[in-house]
Amino acid sequence: MAPTKSDALRRVVLDAALAISANAGPDALSLREVAREAGVSHQAPYHHFGDRAGIFAAISEEGYAELGDALLRSRTHGATSMCEAYVHFALQHKGHFRVMFRNDLCNVGNYPGALVQADRAFSILLDEVTTLLGRDASMNEAKAQATYMWSVAHGLATLLIDGPLEKKLGGITDVNALVKQVAQLASASIHA
Repeated sequence: MAPTKSDALRRVVLDAALAISANAGPDALSLREVAREAGVSHQAPYHHFGDRAGIFAAISEEGYAELGDALLRSRTHGATSMCEAYVHFALQHKGHFRVMFRNDLCNVGNYPGALVQADRAFSILLDEVTTLLGRDASMNEAKAQATYMWSVAHGLATLLIDGPLEKKLGGITDVNALVKQVAQLASASIHA
């Protein structure tokens, strides 16, 4: 089915919200500011999303779907690649990343579409970790390892986006090399 004029307007509003989140942080987002940034009437965000939480839910749902797709594409290259994919997703989608994990902005449990996509993204990682650990590993071991890898990737992404990492390291000459090295360390724990 072809996108409608309403779908296009919804996309413009969502893109404006993402730009605000990426540039000023999600706490700076108001429906009035989104409308101004999008160049639409102040009622357009309300019409498409209901309220601020509705915009955050849409951002989260879309972000988790894209993160899941990135993890799925990288899965054939192993755990290191999945960690790298997570960090690169965050760096390329700051507007999504800064919202997705903030329950104070959007409790994904209250938004079925966002929850499905969040569960899917974690399941992709968990499935790969389970495969790498082998059939003798317990589900508790697989969950702990997946949580560890998720935590490392998330922490690195957060430090690169909003933290003092570059200053603490005296500069980062090659972000990709750093991400790869940290991802290798995280995935090496599977075989330790």
